[in-house]
Amino acid sequence: MLSQEEKQIQRAVQEAFPMAEDVDWNEVYQRIIYRYSTPHGLEHVKEEMYKLEDKGEIIIHHIKPYNNPVEAQTLNGSPKKIPTTKLWHHKSCGQCGHIPGYPTSVFWMMNKLEIDYLDEPHQTSCTGWNYHASGASNPVALAGVYVRNMWRAYETGYFPLIHCGTSFGHYKEVRNMIILHKEIRDKLRPIMRKLDMDIVIPEEVVHYSEWLYVMSKKAAHQKKYNLDNIKAAVHTPCHVYKLVPEDTIYDPEVFQGRRPAAPSGTVQNFGAKLVDYSTWWDCCGFGFRHILTEREFSRSFALFKKVIPAVEEGNADIFVTSDTGCVTTLDKSQWAGKAHGFNYNLPVLADAQFAALAMGADPYIIAQIHWHATDVEGFLRKIGVPVDDYKEKFVQYLQDLREGKAEPQYLYPKHRKIDFYLSLPDRVKWYKKDVPK
Repeated sequence: MLSQEEKQIQRAVQEAFPMAEDVDWNEVYQRIIYRYSTPHGLEHVKEEMYKLEDKGEIIIHHIKPYNNPVEAQTLNGSPKKIPTTKLWHHKSCGQCGHIPGYPTSVFWMMNKLEIDYLDEPHQTSCTGWNYHASGASNPVALAGVYVRNMWRAYETGYFPLIHCGTSFGHYKEVRNMIILHKEIRDKLRPIMRKLDMDIVIPEEVVHYSEWLYVMSKKAAHQKKYNLDNIKAAVHTPCHVYKLVPEDTIYDPEVFQGRRPAAPSGTVQNFGAKLVDYSTWWDCCGFGFRHILTEREFSRSFALFKKVIPAVEEGNADIFVTSDTGCVTTLDKSQWAGKAHGFNYNLPVLADAQFAALAMGADPYIIAQIHWHATDVEGFLRKIGVPVDDYKEKFVQYLQDLREGKAEPQYLYPKHRKIDFYLSLPDRVKWYKKDVPK
């Protein structure tokens, strides 16, 4: 029997949600919640942005013809320009620290596709950890970090490409905040001018997975291995498509336009079969705050709400996602389940790793699958990768490095003295001249 307090709660819920019993929540999730979850439409924000440019209040870093942009469709129907070359990489703290084969796969693919890019050594963290996990920052500080990084891209002439899903969503929110709130701009401007900078905002905030998606059909022409027999489950990162959701790109060819185009469309364009599962909408379990405070909850959630449905419902061979926290949580949580008898061992890869491996990237030197907790080697053998040969070569490479018989391999010319980078024109000139294709 319900207590008086429980009955009051039940009545309050029924009054607040009178149609709850009749609602198709799957339809709500797909059509309503993330379509209208921000107070200002993206079209309005962009309109205000161009007005501020006309008034001289901000500088817009425009996408130029030399960026070879591709137009994609967003959730609200507005076009979004995705630059495909001359790109400034805003790297991810977690990728570089926990999944190094993630950014190296992006760089490797750009080399293969002959993309002009700049791996900026002066980029800072977006401070997303501070924002999402501790709430200890403030709007002006967040805006300052964003503008400082965007200024670095602006003065090089290379357009920013954001690696981290959290940085991507966070920067879109900060962009909206700067554009819509004059008091933020008024406090931010004198800070930036002390640094000999000004308020600069990119015309679009672009995630690397969007770049990869619009390039995936071209990249798939260089595919080395056949993925036709591979069943792939996809997790689209929350911070990529649930923060400022109307900026997310969609494509009718990908789940009939009912899911974000990336990374599902990339997987599809490389020939793997997309499989569906009931908890596609759910968080991977990372969530920033609870990975710090309730880690066992995160591990359990990742296993029971994501991995098990992907295997049991979709019979997936691989789990593909496109954010640092998602790869880390879905991959590195499975050992906890194994300790309790849940030995699912579903390999987890970023879309960039997935695509690079399909194109013939070295599984150890480039994709660095040895950093993963799940057995990626089994998946690679299934598509025909000679794993043992690569492993033997990699072990020998490490041994030669230890004994001084080999030099480290670089995806672009290795960094020189730090003072060289402080001279901007020289640095950019060097990159233009020397970066390998």
